[in-house]
Amino acid sequence: MARDYDSQLLESVAVRRRRMRDALLFGAQRARRTADERIGKMFAGIAIAAVLCAGCVGWSFLQHTLQKQKNEQEKRQRQEQQYQQPPQTPHPKNSEKSEKTDKSS
Repeated sequence: MARDYDSQLLESVAVRRRRMRDALLFGAQRARRTADERIGKMFAGIAIAAVLCAGCVGWSFLQHTLQKQKNEQEKRQRQEQQYQQPPQTPHPKNSEKSEKTDKSS
């Protein structure tokens, strides 16, 4: 019987200490969480935020790379078009003047 009393006393002291600790940490709040739960949720939030930030940076990098490739492709196409166009002939006004000067000589 003494043993039951001792274990009951130790358990009641442990319960009292836990309640005092919880009252100090959480005040009169009935729906309380332990510090470990809060730290775990904080790290989970930080991890989610880091993943979202990494996703945004990755998306931005992808968009920038695709835009750069598109600009380079357009530049190549413009250069190819310039090389494929036939050389321009002199304007008729210039050729008429040269013909007139040839006739007068």
